Amino acid sequence: MSVEPYREITFDKDGDGPPGQASELAALARQGVGDLVVFAHGWNSSPSGATRLCSDFFAPFPELLAPGVEVGYAGLIWPSMMFSGEPVPDFRALVTVLPEKEPVVGRLTELLAAAPASEAAFAEFGALLRELTDVDAESVALPESVPEFLVADPVAVCARFTGALQDADALPSDAVTSEAVSAGVLSAGAFGGGLETYWKGAKEVLRQATYYVMKKRAGQVGEHGLGPLLGEVARAAPGLRVHLVGHSMGARLVAYALRGLPAGARPVASVTLLQGAFSHYAFAARLPHDPGRSGALRDLQGRVRGPVVACYSRHDTALGVMYPLASRLANDSASLAGPAEGLLGADDPRWGAIGHDGVQAVPGVVRLSLAEALRTGVPGSGCVSVDTAEVVRSHGDIRRPELAEVVVAASRTGR
Repeated sequence: MSVEPYREITFDKDGDGPPGQASELAALARQGVGDLVVFAHGWNSSPSGATRLCSDFFAPFPELLAPGVEVGYAGLIWPSMMFSGEPVPDFRALVTVLPEKEPVVGRLTELLAAAPASEAAFAEFGALLRELTDVDAESVALPESVPEFLVADPVAVCARFTGALQDADALPSDAVTSEAVSAGVLSAGAFGGGLETYWKGAKEVLRQATYYVMKKRAGQVGEHGLGPLLGEVARAAPGLRVHLVGHSMGARLVAYALRGLPAGARPVASVTLLQGAFSHYAFAARLPHDPGRSGALRDLQGRVRGPVVACYSRHDTALGVMYPLASRLANDSASLAGPAEGLLGADDPRWGAIGHDGVQAVPGVVRLSLAEALRTGVPGSGCVSVDTAEVVRSHGDIRRPELAEVVVAASRTGR
């Protein structure tokens, strides 16, 4: 580990962790630590990979801190996953976090490798996805309760994702028009072949199915694991200032921890969201397209004693292309508090991610360039959006000293 003192926080998929974790964190305060930075990773294939990411991210901090400031560090390790970009990915990481689904994962892998040109194969693929995500026959009969892409025609769904990959420059630019993708009327020969070409999008559909599982899990771990844990820490060490940092789905996790804080507990002094994989309307009291509804984290920035900083980048195609499409096909305005009405294009703002264009629809939100944030700092409270496109060139591109500087600026611990 690149920094000391460092502690590791662990939770299972339900948000349960080993006993004594709160006591270990509170003990840091008795050792002179006044500020604790907690980092939650996104999708990772192993706990050791998550620990390495924590070490890399924390490495710049000691040189950025003001003299006399004593900071402790914690990595939050939770069961998540990451896919490689291989044509037929190795799904061993998926089996690691969903061991009870190993036969299902094995058959899904076989189908993706063989890419059979038959509607029956796509029908089997759709059924396996529902089994993977525990969508039963009763749920299928009530489609509004599950993501649409898990119950819709799998050929049409895979065709749409194939088209979205083209939009992300993963396929030839003349392969399909965006209008055809939006309308769901792609022909079997749109990509120079038959039905087998839609297996290109099927891999992304599987990724989004596991995203659906991880989305629920991240919220569960944040609200029922980290939030109550921080409440315990606040009781044992009331002077300890906690700074939450999360990447991708880990950003969702730390944000949902605000929902799980016990009444009256305010240990969180700042929150920094790095390429957050949840709705840019999450903190909104009113939605622009439906003022009678609010975001799932409405006004929870008020539970933070300092700022909630969302770092975003237009170069993040995972959040700029695939996230909106998946949210649209899930009939989900990406973490809104109620059901979404209608299905519009993936570029409609209702489907946007906070890690792609920052906090939206929150009055008074401050928008800064990275240079401005590093030169003048960030406001001491409220929601702040920082455009980090200057250094963040992809979804996982967070091992950047400039991002550590943003966290230090938000935490008021810097030189």
